[in-house]
Amino acid sequence: MMKVFPSAYSQYLDLFFKVKAEKLPPHCACDHHIKLKGSLPPVGVIYSLSKKESDTHRAYISENVEKGVIRPRSSSTGAHVLFVKKKDGGLHLCVEHRKLNAVTRKNKYPVPPMNQLLTVFNGSSIFSKIYLPGAYNLLRIKEGDEPFTCFRTKYGSYEYLGSPILVPLSKIL
Repeated sequence: MMKVFPSAYSQYLDLFFKVKAEKLPPHCACDHHIKLKGSLPPVGVIYSLSKKESDTHRAYISENVEKGVIRPRSSSTGAHVLFVKKKDGGLHLCVEHRKLNAVTRKNKYPVPPMNQLLTVFNGSSIFSKIYLPGAYNLLRIKEGDEPFTCFRTKYGSYEYLGSPILVPLSKIL
């Protein structure tokens, strides 16, 4: 790997190994803070599942508990789970966080106009592209906010320790 990796970045080499890239970082000042407008999100229902959905569901829970992205939680509240078909015929598990999103205070940071963003790259000739599947999970949920990410399943309730992709940023402290 060192042969294709620029020496200037050798101190970051361990970040490119899958095992380390999937591990949650320690808590820090930039943890994902979920600030609610007032009320808690309503409880999601638990739908009956087909055999294929149950297998996908069980695999998702097992894999993500093992990675430390989610953990069991004893709760009667939480979002519901649904499935979306993939192009290859498989299933993608989705946690329905729209009700949480509706009661979450959003960041008000403006996105710069595209022409301003492009000005930054004016005159550049070398660009890097990094593919980071699942990297959003590496943004830790602030301690105490994990219950807001709870989802309910027929196998129990679970909460995210790393940010689920569809929960909007509230305020990062």
